[in-house]
Amino acid sequence: MIERYTRPEMGAIWTEENKYRKWLDVELAVCEAWAEAGEIPPQSLQKIKEKAGFSVKKIEEIEKVVKHDVIAFLTSVAEKVGEDSRFIHLGLTSYDVVDTSLSLLIREALEKVQKDLHPLKETLKEQALQYKKTVMVGRTHGVHAEPITFGVKLLVWYEEVKRHLHRIQNALEVIGYGRISGSVGTYIHLDPKIEVYALKKLGLKPAKVSTQVLQRDRHAEVLFVLALLAASLDKFAVELRHHQKTEVLELEESFTKGQKGSSSMPHKKNPVRAERISGLARVIRTNLLAAMENICLWHERDISHSSTERIIFPDSFILTDFILAETTDIIKNWKVNTDRMEENVNLTRGLIFSQSVLLALMKKDVTREQAYQLVQKNSLKAWNESRDFKELIQSDQEIGKILSEKEIDACFSLEPYLSQIDYIFEKVLGDES
Repeated sequence: MIERYTRPEMGAIWTEENKYRKWLDVELAVCEAWAEAGEIPPQSLQKIKEKAGFSVKKIEEIEKVVKHDVIAFLTSVAEKVGEDSRFIHLGLTSYDVVDTSLSLLIREALEKVQKDLHPLKETLKEQALQYKKTVMVGRTHGVHAEPITFGVKLLVWYEEVKRHLHRIQNALEVIGYGRISGSVGTYIHLDPKIEVYALKKLGLKPAKVSTQVLQRDRHAEVLFVLALLAASLDKFAVELRHHQKTEVLELEESFTKGQKGSSSMPHKKNPVRAERISGLARVIRTNLLAAMENICLWHERDISHSSTERIIFPDSFILTDFILAETTDIIKNWKVNTDRMEENVNLTRGLIFSQSVLLALMKKDVTREQAYQLVQKNSLKAWNESRDFKELIQSDQEIGKILSEKEIDACFSLEPYLSQIDYIFEKVLGDES
């Protein structure tokens, strides 16, 4: 059930109560616009604003009969307002209200994600600085490549999160529009000034042109932003899962008192939260496909998008909010095994320095092909025979004619791999000080 992953603030945004509250906000803004235009008496507007309300339970009861949620809503509001309710929904079609209020809901939810992304950003920055010079092995294709630092790995994530914040800001701009232009967007039953006034009060801008709905590329772009964020959170989770493998064990999820990892194997400590993030991120990305399909509606609008949007927006925002909070908490509290990182640097008995030897040979005017052959020959021997790579290089007579013992020692030093770390951090963080 989606409720398992619903945190209070985000869950409250997507309740029926809040949805109808936004509908009422739109209706009241339009009433004020009509009153400003002289079409609703001031005393009637005052009564509407004082009495307007609704009952979710009553709306549900009415909808069972009329089979139309907006009509059920308006009926419930009319019961509260009385005879002045004749001025409510004047000149509007249902989606003047539904689409404009959906923009308000999405904006509220996006701002919540934006707010909650900052703690992750700051956590990554803090830990990147903490482990700035903590050497670990870099891996390509899952295979040991060359040394990096754990701080650089986290700095990459930090910069990625900054891009997501930028995308969310853009998405807020894209969805910051409403429409109050009638059944097919032609303002036939209301003055465009009504739209301008009402939307300004709601903090939205009028779409320059619309049909009966705001065009769904806007909504798909919002889901795309959530899907991209979910993909990054999945990426962070997968990285943790790889590093928690028994053979690697450089990172571990926190394991709380009383927690159990397996019903049959008491020794197990599994990265279950990271695995859950990966699984839920798939749902968020899948919802993007439905949002893309919703772009193509018949003519001025059909209702095929409505049913999916009742699912994909609440679920995507609730799940994104959940896995974002989970990711932040995991990274704040994970166990970083720096000793194991050091052990793994040495696991391949010096093979991670092969490129340093290659380049040292090439500096002596050895062709790349010849140098590569010399280094690979010893690399494969070290790999296949579990030999020490440095010792093999030192004992290779052909290499000994080219490189001195001091030059070979320099190839196996970690110091050069740390020489540009400050530069990398300055590139990322320098403009933030």
